Amino acid sequence: MRIQRKYLPLIIGIAIALGIFLGGKLNFADNSDKLFSSNSKKDKLNRLIDFIDYEYVDDVNTDSIVDVTVNGILENLDPHSVYIPKEDMQRVSENMKGDFVGIGISFYTYKDTITVIRAIEGSPSDKAGIVGGDRIITANGDSIFGKDLSNSDILKKLKGPINSKVELEVLRPGEPKLLKFTVKRDNIPIKSVDAAYMLTETLGYIKINRFAESTYKEFKVQLKKLKDENVKDIVLDLRGNPGGFLGIAEQIVDEFLEDDKLILFTKNKSGKIDKSYATKKGDFENSQVYVLIDENSASASEIIAGALQDNDKGLIVGRRSYGKGLVQREMELGDGSAVRLTVSRYYTPTGRSIQRSYANGNKDYYDDYFDRLKSGEFLDPEKIEVADSLKFTTPKGKVVYGGGGIIPDVFVPLDLNMQNETLTFLQRRGFISNFVFEELEKDRNLYRDIPRQDFIAHFEVSDDMVTAFQDFLNTKTKANITFVAYKEEVKQYIKATLANQIYGGGAFEEVLNQKDIMIEEVIQLDKEQQFKN
Repeated sequence: MRIQRKYLPLIIGIAIALGIFLGGKLNFADNSDKLFSSNSKKDKLNRLIDFIDYEYVDDVNTDSIVDVTVNGILENLDPHSVYIPKEDMQRVSENMKGDFVGIGISFYTYKDTITVIRAIEGSPSDKAGIVGGDRIITANGDSIFGKDLSNSDILKKLKGPINSKVELEVLRPGEPKLLKFTVKRDNIPIKSVDAAYMLTETLGYIKINRFAESTYKEFKVQLKKLKDENVKDIVLDLRGNPGGFLGIAEQIVDEFLEDDKLILFTKNKSGKIDKSYATKKGDFENSQVYVLIDENSASASEIIAGALQDNDKGLIVGRRSYGKGLVQREMELGDGSAVRLTVSRYYTPTGRSIQRSYANGNKDYYDDYFDRLKSGEFLDPEKIEVADSLKFTTPKGKVVYGGGGIIPDVFVPLDLNMQNETLTFLQRRGFISNFVFEELEKDRNLYRDIPRQDFIAHFEVSDDMVTAFQDFLNTKTKANITFVAYKEEVKQYIKATLANQIYGGGAFEEVLNQKDIMIEEVIQLDKEQQFKN
């Protein structure tokens, strides 16, 4: 049948519309959508939110309902698929990127006034001449002191676009007038390498607190410094490191593994396997490496420990790690929020998954820490539960296990003196930091001329300072906190915090490591290794 010419435009229009419709349905990036099908589950959620929006008797913030709904859905998946609300995205992104735009100070709100603890080395504030103890009174003419200002309000006034300038008025103790500084905002690093220094003449130490975009670059800078000090072997401290970018962990472990050694492989929902191998670029392939882990070392930290252990490289020292073998990818939700969704599992070179079971729900999953503590696992390696069905063997015949973290080659128990509830509480709540700040405020000149290494090696916290700390606690908290049994440990924490506020740059870790039984163990292990060689 011949189509009349007058109907051709109409037919072409219908064909174009149908093509557009089909194109919308054929989403090649997401093959879960079926052609022409409607998703009743999605429609149900949309209709419910619309009914609440337009029909419910009271005004309701449906954005908050959506957030609750998203969180509820993710809680039924796995413990590591998480929702990031848009108000948290900037903070989360800055933390993983490894920097933010600002003026570069750490501060403490002291008597309703922003008081500088220290200017970050090399930051705009450091270059401008701002020092510890300075009180920032105004920023671009706006006052930033008083009870009504929160930390977020203050940060909004101090942060701004890169290369923009902020005019600060500063009260400095001993100066009769306010000092004026013009500070140009710049990228301020959020350090992921806490400390790097020589433990002995040949043994270097590097502590990494997370795996951000900037971590590998920081790591290489510190490696070079240690090489300049004739480092032979490396201690890589990953205790308390919750993980981060998988690719950054791969780059770091590549420094120690020989060419073409398998680092890990991942497997997704469809069974696709991606393998990652070491390259030729490693600078420490012929060195001994000791990796320190504990019950809070997770994800990317476990990738490094597992890759080295399964390739019979170095020694893993400490306690069984966290047990996270899932890989997340961040996906934007279109309104400034995002979801980190588990997209695959990773496996160590021998083929083991170290992911703990989450079959009994998220609460049970996170309570596993307390179960392990109660079982005595942190004090006795014989209490670590392993399954023979998850036994694997390395190329040199070492037996390793999957199913719940990396079990170290050399076990070091929890130090109940340095790591106890009282000290953890005092440190995390900021009591030690705030006390030290106030001690420094009495007379910063007492410490100004003490060289860093002299302080670390020889300074001793007096009994009078410990008594002053107890008095400080009595005025700051109603809780009856005493530390008679941990007096020497409290001294060590006060000294470490003093070092941090005076010198920064890893001084805190360097002081604490003087009394660290895991550090003592690894130094002894290295001496034995040197003797064998």
